[in-house]
Amino acid sequence: MDCRQEEIVQSLMASYCEVGGINHVDCGNLPSKRAIALLCEDLLQVLFPGFFSEDALSSQDLELLTHERVAGIRERLNVEVRRSLRLRDGQGEGGGRTHHEEAMKLVCDFLVRIPEVRRLLQTDVQAAFDGDPAARSFEEIILAYPGLEAIAIQRSAHLLYKAGVPLLPRMMTEWAHGRTGIDIHPGAEIGSHFFIDHGTGVVIGETCEIGSHVKLYQGVGLVAKSLAAGQALAGRKRHPTIEDNVTIYAGATIVGGDTVIGARSVIGANVFLMESVAPDMVYALGDQEHRIRDRKQTQIKKESAIGIA
Repeated sequence: MDCRQEEIVQSLMASYCEVGGINHVDCGNLPSKRAIALLCEDLLQVLFPGFFSEDALSSQDLELLTHERVAGIRERLNVEVRRSLRLRDGQGEGGGRTHHEEAMKLVCDFLVRIPEVRRLLQTDVQAAFDGDPAARSFEEIILAYPGLEAIAIQRSAHLLYKAGVPLLPRMMTEWAHGRTGIDIHPGAEIGSHFFIDHGTGVVIGETCEIGSHVKLYQGVGLVAKSLAAGQALAGRKRHPTIEDNVTIYAGATIVGGDTVIGARSVIGANVFLMESVAPDMVYALGDQEHRIRDRKQTQIKKESAIGIA
């Protein structure tokens, strides 16, 4: 029984023509999700040698293995960047030498900055260790903390995003999102010593700006105020700014491009916040008149009570 196969195929072909939603077969393939997944896995191995592979790594082999991995990343990323550039320019597989040269430069510039990403990630590991008394070692953080994996891929993807590479950075962070439950747009600007504790359900939008020494707990959303305007909002500041040394507890949602959380402030759990908070403040659910408290004044009172001040 052919199960009316010819009829099914012809119906699908009609659907392809009417509805779309297929790869750009007549103008060059789109970037490959599988290739991006493999690329992200290789990046993690370069960023954290010996942590994301099954085989033991010796110091004698490290340089040779790093050469091989960097060469592999360069080759595969060149292919996917060229595909992205063709999509951007609406050209086919024969898009020309310009794409080849542009892709090579973009990939080279990206790889040159990977040591910079490693230095930033070291501060993230330190922040996780300092901020979580349950952590027993740096190795535990690298191997077992999903927040570090998500930020490692985001920091890498951010380089491509800033360089203007279309599509690939978002594919990279969505790969990390699928693995960790943490959704960080590649456009977000994130300072050093960034720690996401537990992590599941965290969402950080494209135009979010996060300072240094910021700590987020699970379920935090740093999101746009309204998506009703759709594409009219593209390119505008839509997501909040979080200044240095801020802690945001589980389930808090902070909304809007004009919202600024001042340095050293604490945002309590399950808060829905659409207004800025001054530095050194605590913003938490509870009695309305006690919802905002000055952390500095509270600390002074505590110290006076025990004879420090």
